Amino acid sequence: MSASWAGLLIAMVGVAGTLGAALLTQNRADRTKRMELQAAAEQRREERGHTEELLQAEQTRQRQSESLERRRACCITLNTTSRQYLTEMTNYLYAVKDDQDVDTALKNLEASRLAYRDSYAESQMILPDAVLRSAGAAKGRLNAAYGTLKKYGAAPHVYTVELSDLENELHAAVWPYLGALRQAMRADLGIDD
Repeated sequence: MSASWAGLLIAMVGVAGTLGAALLTQNRADRTKRMELQAAAEQRREERGHTEELLQAEQTRQRQSESLERRRACCITLNTTSRQYLTEMTNYLYAVKDDQDVDTALKNLEASRLAYRDSYAESQMILPDAVLRSAGAAKGRLNAAYGTLKKYGAAPHVYTVELSDLENELHAAVWPYLGALRQAMRADLGIDD
């Protein structure tokens, strides 16, 4: 019996070895597959992270570009309307002096003043503080000049200042502030001299 038991034992060891080898091979294959899947998932996460970084960088660049365009448009409008406002003040001054078409000049002055007011209000929402300080100073000078001009227009024969002196005062009091405003806007937009 011992030979039959020995044969049986050898057969059992052979079957166990065969089954064990298959299980060990399958276990190794599963572990290798899991490692490959984990590596692929990690690579996808890295690629997704990189893609998100690129997307965020692009969105940031786009927001900066849009902000620059909004500031540029606002600066152009503010510069144009402030210069037009001063030009219409001068036109009104000459219309009062020559006593010709004063009503039209006043209407044009008021229209340019309102346009300037609107562009200044827009700039308060868009432009940075450094530019707004210059814009506020220019606005103060423009409003003071407007007040002086309105007094002159109301009673030019009572006003004691000569027209040329009033025009010089108007321009000397306002132009430097408009120039400073233009420089502040150019600096904000990154425009070199």
